[in-house]
Amino acid sequence: MYIKIYFNDKPLFLCDKVDKTIEPFIHHDDAVFIDELNGHTIKTIVHEMQQPTIHAGVFFHPDLAELKKALFKKFTLVLAAGGLVINNHDEILMILRHGKWDLPKGKLDEGEKLEDCAVREVKEETGLKSVTLVSPLTITWHTYHEGSKFILKESHWYRMKADDGQELVPQTEEDIHEIKWIKKNNLEPYKKNSYPSVADVLGAY
Repeated sequence: MYIKIYFNDKPLFLCDKVDKTIEPFIHHDDAVFIDELNGHTIKTIVHEMQQPTIHAGVFFHPDLAELKKALFKKFTLVLAAGGLVINNHDEILMILRHGKWDLPKGKLDEGEKLEDCAVREVKEETGLKSVTLVSPLTITWHTYHEGSKFILKESHWYRMKADDGQELVPQTEEDIHEIKWIKKNNLEPYKKNSYPSVADVLGAY
């Protein structure tokens, strides 16, 4: 089992075993591998993942929960939720945000449930009036800086359904300028101009 955290487009794998997904990264010259958990190694992995010469990281520890807890303490955790929305033609809804193809999502409000947040954000960012939440899909993590804070965003994704006859209205104040229903076999060009975490969500579906 592993958790994948993106530092920009660079993956850091937290794992309790090295499987076929992680194995190739260990042998890369531009990857960092750590298998000892303490305060120093946690600082080291966070530092190394921000270096331009490093393109991936693997942190191994037999207790994944302990490793996750130790690493997450280094960040301010922000919870978010969003949806992978499918219409009655089996097309996927994608939005163009900040010049990248993305999926609708947003931060959790205080006291809000993740499922409610996911549906709310999808409606706000796309203009959809009727959306049905189907089931949990996956969780992604990525980091970014916000002033002096180092943020770790944990995004909970859900499968959703919506009729494609509804009007689509981009939430321009969130820098969303285009919304499209995309056929599954036409996804590749959009994935190339997207974020790695979004590609992971599409892959999970």
